[in-house]
Amino acid sequence: MHTTVRFVLAGRIEEISTCDPTRTVLEFLREDKGLTGTKEGCAEGDCGACTVVLGELHDGAIRYRAVNACILFLPALDGKQLLTVEDLAQPGGRQHTELHPVQQAIVDQHGSQCGFCTPGFVMSLFAMYHNHPEDTVGRADIDLALAGNLCRCTGYAPIVRAAEQALKAGRTDHISEEEDRITALLRSIKPVETLNISSGSRQFLAPRTTRELGELLLEHPRATLVAGATDVGLWVTKQGQQPDTVIYLGEVTELTRIEDDNEQLHIGAAVCYTDATAAVTARYPGFLPLIERIGALQVRNTGTIGGNIANGSPIGDMPPGLIAAGARLALTSMQGRRIIGLEDYFISYGKQDLKDGEYVEQILLPKPPPEQLFATYKVSKRFEQDISAVCGAFCLRLENNTIRDARICYGGMAEIPKRAKACESAMNDKAWSQETIDQAMLALLEDFEPISDVRASAQYRMRVAQNLLQRFFLEHGEFSFPVRIGASPNAPGSVNGGKMGSRNA
Repeated sequence: MHTTVRFVLAGRIEEISTCDPTRTVLEFLREDKGLTGTKEGCAEGDCGACTVVLGELHDGAIRYRAVNACILFLPALDGKQLLTVEDLAQPGGRQHTELHPVQQAIVDQHGSQCGFCTPGFVMSLFAMYHNHPEDTVGRADIDLALAGNLCRCTGYAPIVRAAEQALKAGRTDHISEEEDRITALLRSIKPVETLNISSGSRQFLAPRTTRELGELLLEHPRATLVAGATDVGLWVTKQGQQPDTVIYLGEVTELTRIEDDNEQLHIGAAVCYTDATAAVTARYPGFLPLIERIGALQVRNTGTIGGNIANGSPIGDMPPGLIAAGARLALTSMQGRRIIGLEDYFISYGKQDLKDGEYVEQILLPKPPPEQLFATYKVSKRFEQDISAVCGAFCLRLENNTIRDARICYGGMAEIPKRAKACESAMNDKAWSQETIDQAMLALLEDFEPISDVRASAQYRMRVAQNLLQRFFLEHGEFSFPVRIGASPNAPGSVNGGKMGSRNA
């Protein structure tokens, strides 16, 4: 084991030998280093004021990604580069304060008013500046990059213009010029053994292999497992919880892979949404409009599909679609490995089929058969960065216009993500017609007794669930209608092939 967190900050290797396991990167920057450009707005990964950029080695080069510092635990920086707004000024400029092209664009386009949110916008734009060649970036890409940054002053238009200006400037900043040197530093601190860093009786453990993970779970059966910390981070910042032992999954090699054996896609439980999107949507394009609405880019850059499943929430965004697609789970412990249907993992509210010492290792997504129709829908009060009131997923196969193998699943309608068995029965072996859909919509009344809460009333939830089934039919029926206003450019049934109007922040 190694007992020191090492990462690159301000172009130099930073070493920390004692650390609270749930100390956030935001706290470290502001309180320990005096780097106050990174702001605290919400402390829950919603507003983007705390956005920083992580640099990680990927295929021999540095990959930059925007993340929320407010819910990222400091020990998770081990082996990475941390970039803040203080790093962007160009060295050698007038009084060493010549602005980065992104910063200069914000000034030129009047993209800042009160200024509190500005550093977060700058860092999101910086990540896009480095990750996208100029000629591949359109307005939709800019909207996705900025969706996790909220502003009360500007109306976003000046910031969008700043993004367009910065992208035209080319990749000429000093960060690019320093990349070879930083790459060498990252190679020198690349973790090769389990990290064990502690403060008093509390500790943060980062195993490298599934075997090491299994052994640690036997030793620490009550440990809190963390991947992206987009959920656990809120336990700390909003609920004041302080887990004694945190086991970080982001360095477990087997859990960070995606493999395709042609029959099914093997998605490691610690694969973040950003890395999983291309592989998942290549098989199931109907997932794309849902994934683009899970948090924002900062959340998708750290949050994982495995974590979304493992926390057992009835309003997790991915489980309904995965269940509808027939996904299975690989659950692993030192006693062995077992495979179960994803729908069988959820038993009741807060209770999952997970034995002592067991963890979610992989999500197994089957190859879709020919003539399969698949779609996912999320209904929430905000378009982006909001929790579902209802999430619906629909999957079926057509044979000569006859429905086969209907799998309908909803989130937010019960205490767990749940299939609509009566609805499926009303559809299977029936004609793909409005009459069948009418009967299936009525059958939903047998499947669910939703609750009323702050997000929606029971009556609203039921009406939405029925209407989503109707929408699915309208989009995929004989006479398909373009009913998905504001859909992803690649989504079926979108109006004008893309998002319409301004951002809904």
